[in-house]
Amino acid sequence: MLRRGIMESWPLFLGMLLLMISNGLLVTLLTLRATDLGFTQTEIAFMQAAYPLAALFGCLVAPKIVARVGHIRSFGALASLCSTAALIHMVTADPWSWAAMRALAGFCFPGLYVVAESWLNGRADNRTRAGLLSIYFITQTGGVALGQLLLGIPDRDGNLLFVIVSVLISLSLVPMLLSADRGQAFEAPARLSVRELFGLSPLGLSVSFLNGLSQGAFYVGLGLFGVAIGLPASQVGLLVAAGTLGGVLGQFPLGALSDRIDRRLVIAGAAGVALIACLAVWMTATRLADGPWLYAAVALVGAFTLPLYSLGVAHTNDRLAPAQMVAASGGLVLVMNVGIVLGPPAGGLAITYLGAPALFACLALLQGATALLAVYRLVSGEKRAEETGTALPVGHAATAVASRLNPEAREVVPQD
Repeated sequence: MLRRGIMESWPLFLGMLLLMISNGLLVTLLTLRATDLGFTQTEIAFMQAAYPLAALFGCLVAPKIVARVGHIRSFGALASLCSTAALIHMVTADPWSWAAMRALAGFCFPGLYVVAESWLNGRADNRTRAGLLSIYFITQTGGVALGQLLLGIPDRDGNLLFVIVSVLISLSLVPMLLSADRGQAFEAPARLSVRELFGLSPLGLSVSFLNGLSQGAFYVGLGLFGVAIGLPASQVGLLVAAGTLGGVLGQFPLGALSDRIDRRLVIAGAAGVALIACLAVWMTATRLADGPWLYAAVALVGAFTLPLYSLGVAHTNDRLAPAQMVAASGGLVLVMNVGIVLGPPAGGLAITYLGAPALFACLALLQGATALLAVYRLVSGEKRAEETGTALPVGHAATAVASRLNPEAREVVPQD
């Protein structure tokens, strides 16, 4: 059944892959080009933070847009704006206009994810939901990693890669729109307030916020770190790709382990290993920048840092009724995005004032805080949930709509 679901959904996965390749490429490309143009590290960090800041509003507004005008028109309009934003970077050269284009893309991309996730949900049944969600996650994170490899393409005048980003976004329209043979009904998911969510699962909410900080610092800061230690553009891309692929490889074994033992213990252990890896990179990065050790260490950091959000979501779901899971996901996505907004400035300021390796000192502090919170909740006397679900992979780019693909979730539409 899963194979049939994949065959029916391949246009969606192909379109999403093209989107994520373009998005992953653009994040690192902007850091490299901004450095060439003389932007300071602080300006680059705040420029990049405009994307998740606008994505906060996009996550709230995008479902309403899709519900009002439909999937096809929403996807076409939002993808066209993203493609245009990528090209405008070619004709401007100041942090303010680049930040404005990052904000435009940040507002639009959540709408594209909403469309993809809702279409995918419409093609899934309870036997294929978990598998399709896993493939969706691999497509998203794998696309980000593949985008980094394009940085090795020779680009003499600095414009070719921006054109490639725009072309990839435009091409993503083709399979996505051709797969929509009919309009689908869509209703924006309900939302639990942050206060209610904290009351239900303080650890899950805290892990979402701290991991959002970590992911924002990790994805943007790695590019700044690579430039600061003198790596060429292609190797900066490989560094980001190594961290991203590490997150993919760590996601499934950590999730499976958390289904067998207390998730709080797995969260504490994963954060503890990430803490040690971050400290190792912090102390040795500048001496070992020319060897493969650095890439392996960054992959290890990604393997134990990036999956923490999924573990936090699973821990929260263990304490919810099935009808609360979709609404809770909206709150967790919102809190994670607040963290992602603050992550790039935190990483950029650390690199600016304390040196390139300080990025990993910043990440180590965040992993240490995560581990301590998990240990505190473990020893505070709170019992482990008697009935636990399955930890499913959730990427940083997913919206609350993706939670509908969780076979354990059941959405209840509130009555007026």
